[in-house]
Amino acid sequence: MVTTQTSPAAIKPVDGPPALAEALRHIQMEGVFYCPSFLTEPWGLELPAMPGCVWFHAVTEGECTLEVDGEERRVVAGELVLVPHGNGHRGWGQETASTPLVTELPHTYITDNYALLRHGGGGRQTHLVCGGIRLDHPAARQLLQCLPGIIHITPPKSVRSDVLQSTLRALEEEMDHARPGAEAVISRLCDIVVIHAIRTWIETDPAAQTGWLGALQDPQIGTAIAAIHRAPADDWSVASLAAHVGMSRSAFSARFTDLVGESVMRYITTWRMNVALDLLQRTDLTVAAVAARVGYESEAAFSRAFKRVIGKTASSVRLP
Repeated sequence: MVTTQTSPAAIKPVDGPPALAEALRHIQMEGVFYCPSFLTEPWGLELPAMPGCVWFHAVTEGECTLEVDGEERRVVAGELVLVPHGNGHRGWGQETASTPLVTELPHTYITDNYALLRHGGGGRQTHLVCGGIRLDHPAARQLLQCLPGIIHITPPKSVRSDVLQSTLRALEEEMDHARPGAEAVISRLCDIVVIHAIRTWIETDPAAQTGWLGALQDPQIGTAIAAIHRAPADDWSVASLAAHVGMSRSAFSARFTDLVGESVMRYITTWRMNVALDLLQRTDLTVAAVAARVGYESEAAFSRAFKRVIGKTASSVRLP
């Protein structure tokens, strides 16, 4: 097997604030389900709630209406919709139709998490690539909490519309020709499309300039947050972080609280506990080892902080 490697010198540094780049770097997806859908008028679907997941719908041919929490969006070919909080929602074509629960419709399963759906009355076609993905890293989960209930990406609003459109065209090509390995290609293209959508929303929506996301983009506070994220076990204090970003202790503390909405030390503790939660659920590390990973010499002190922040004991959160 021949492999190729890219020299570090050939990789262009990531533009933008370090904390935002750090958060986006951790958008590592675990595909729950991918479903290329070939729909014909009249058609309708209801999609169930999936807490902790992101629903996405990329339209490659035709058009449809999606309704999320009473808000309707008309979506045409070349556009994309995310439902970041996994809320249940409905979709239909240009004609009035019932909306049966999608899980009750017959699918052609290729793998456990990849299936084809053909549904409708035989009229005009609409092609969608739909699915649900899970973002498990603490930074990714915190990013999702900042997103609105629905994100609708249209080419004129996208600062990288050429890249997004190329990816959607590649999706359409894979759907139309069903070549060997199509399921692997489509699932990876879906991941790329979702990341583009999140990044586009951050770059173009004024709501992304406030709160935690706004703090990530602040030159000094964002640098401090990036340092906390990269090294949660370090002995951080308000004074050490202020020195790290070249601010006075009082000015740094006030600005951090104003932008982030909580104090520096509370943020550090919350971040450490979320990292610990991730480690407890993804690894076989002991509670004592996890405590050390996030900067606690005492397992008892860690356990008290974990219960206070997460609301459960450290030993009870491990996945089966």
